[in-house]
Amino acid sequence: MDSKWFRRYGQAGPGEPGSPRLICFPHAGGAASAYAGLARLLAPHFDVLAVQYPGRQDRRRETPEREITSLAGRIAARLLEGGPGPYVFFGHSMGALVAYETARTLQRWGSTGPGRLFLSGRGAPGMTPSPHDQLDGDGAILAAVRRLGGTDAAVLDDPELLDMALPPLRADYAALASYRWAQDPVLDIPVTVLVGADDPVVPVEAADGWRERTTLESELLVFPGGHFYLGGRLGEVAEVMVDRTGVRSRH
Repeated sequence: MDSKWFRRYGQAGPGEPGSPRLICFPHAGGAASAYAGLARLLAPHFDVLAVQYPGRQDRRRETPEREITSLAGRIAARLLEGGPGPYVFFGHSMGALVAYETARTLQRWGSTGPGRLFLSGRGAPGMTPSPHDQLDGDGAILAAVRRLGGTDAAVLDDPELLDMALPPLRADYAALASYRWAQDPVLDIPVTVLVGADDPVVPVEAADGWRERTTLESELLVFPGGHFYLGGRLGEVAEVMVDRTGVRSRH
């Protein structure tokens, strides 16, 4: 796999022979390192790879993508270069949307897609754009980031760190603002949807809408917590992923 786009962390190296790849997609403003903890929990059941979007961390000198479908297409192309699966996708918040569009791109190209989508902290896309994606200016973006709690306050309060964090945040929110959902293709992939019970921007009923985006089974799992419930529920989420993919039967 292209090491510029896909990262492994710490002790979570390639899984045992036959282990599926788990491809993780970060949230808006996030980076591949957000999944280091999950990667360690899931080894050796999965070969965990986190996507590093352009424009952040060691790719900060690259121009960030400002379109969801363009980013998805670039990721899909590199997945195909990395060889056949099996693999599954996990995406949180904006990452759920990028994972969904990457899976649709692969399906549109006639390629084998992921065996399952785990979509977290994001409502299903529809004909009307989400108002929470339509933010005007840095002030609105930073207010949203503080409200959601996904970025350390120390970063937002430090001018030098904020100067590095803002370019990817601007690009990601521009990508969300410009995204327009197209009805086709409908996925032929089972979907597990995860959401925090107290998420201020993703009501449970919005998360449940993902069942309309696939022809196969869909389930909705609600966890205590807000938009970034994942931070306190990594163990439970890891158990869900192991259970739904049946990897225990291989090890």
